[in-house]
Amino acid sequence: MEEISGMLQHWMSMDVLVGLTIVSIIGFVGSLIAIPWILVRLPSDYFDLRVPRHWMKDHHPILRMIGVIIKNIVGAVFVAVGFLMLFLPGQGLLTMLIGVSFMDFPYKRTLEARIIGQTTIFNAINRMRHKFDKPPLTLAPEFHK
Repeated sequence: MEEISGMLQHWMSMDVLVGLTIVSIIGFVGSLIAIPWILVRLPSDYFDLRVPRHWMKDHHPILRMIGVIIKNIVGAVFVAVGFLMLFLPGQGLLTMLIGVSFMDFPYKRTLEARIIGQTTIFNAINRMRHKFDKPPLTLAPEFHK
């Protein structure tokens, strides 16, 4: 263990390692709170491709554009943090899913449906929603395994 510690200290200072540990703990606790909070508040048909989604459609185009830019930046941060959580403590896949949900890109909804359609993820989210008396998520039949 001392050998690994010495190697890490050779590449990074102890202050950086302590900072990364603190950020990792905060991210872990934050994800334990934020992820369920977000997933429980989504409409049950949010990932269903049969239901159209229109974000801020009744707002001024400039306000909508600013909103889309901010939403994409937040989504990119969630994806990056989720990727880090694959190696650090936290709910990496769910965090990345939330990030992808915020972002706008071609075939995004199909990707979301494929991710949510994975039995393990689908069942975990629906168990969480059940605890808060929310209806289960619905998906188009071709995406639910």
